[in-house]
Amino acid sequence: MSRKDWMEYIVKEADSGMNVEQIVRQKLSVSGRMMQRLTRSKGILLNRKQPFLQRQVKVGDVVAVRVVDRQEQAEQPSQLSAPPLPPASHVVPVEILYEDDHLLIANKPAGLLVHPTKPEHTETLLHSLAERFAKNGESASIHPVHRLDKDTSGAILVAKSSYGHQLADRVLREGGLHREYLAVVSGQLPQKTGTIDAPIGRDPRHPSKRRVTNDGDHAVTHYEVKQASEGMTLVRVWLETGRTHQIRVHFAHLGHPLAGDTMYGGARGLLRRQALHAASLRFFHPLLEKELVVEAPVPADMKRLIQAEFV
Repeated sequence: MSRKDWMEYIVKEADSGMNVEQIVRQKLSVSGRMMQRLTRSKGILLNRKQPFLQRQVKVGDVVAVRVVDRQEQAEQPSQLSAPPLPPASHVVPVEILYEDDHLLIANKPAGLLVHPTKPEHTETLLHSLAERFAKNGESASIHPVHRLDKDTSGAILVAKSSYGHQLADRVLREGGLHREYLAVVSGQLPQKTGTIDAPIGRDPRHPSKRRVTNDGDHAVTHYEVKQASEGMTLVRVWLETGRTHQIRVHFAHLGHPLAGDTMYGGARGLLRRQALHAASLRFFHPLLEKELVVEAPVPADMKRLIQAEFV
């Protein structure tokens, strides 16, 4: 039994009275859906044997769950969940800001898609990560936990297995993933701090565009002004929700589109893309049992804009 493919928990005195299922759900943070999958695939062990899930455990017992699915093990190293990646035409190097056995945080460059949406998309973040794992001889099934637009740079959380994905997805669904951004918006904001609470939905005139609309999805963005010039404002932004293009749509709705964001009315200048960078991620790591804070350095193109406008 490969230790890397299994997660183990040694029963403590405080766990007295618990059964195998409760240990798996509560101590190993396994979701109900994954619990069913593990049960069907014999992916739960008690002292290296198949257990009855309602059996009570005792101090010193070792409960283990398979954290790499058998279908993942059967695939070639570093394959994605279906559909498989098309061959990479060119692998873009990507900085890894944090990594453990189950999760990693990558620093996505601007101009790079997170994953392919068409067969001709052969240069994506997932291609880069798959290539990295393959070179290291690692087996990984790569699952992005949240999104970043193609032309947004910065920190993105990625799971390396189905187990890691269900852990991170629970953090996201419960509102525990704190995402902070740095943005440059057009004009001067009237308030130093603010909250934009406006529903976002599709723009019927443009399939890839979003707009504020009464029948849209609930969307809340918070911001704080860091610096202002005559024509632009540098803001720290954090999200309460995670709608497509949320920051871009919300500031455009206020009449202050992001610099460089021509889709939503921003002017092209020093920056050839929207001035938006995912500056940090913060969350409580359920396995390490501590808060993790990871920062992504500001890329060169945004540094040039900030220095030219605010320094």
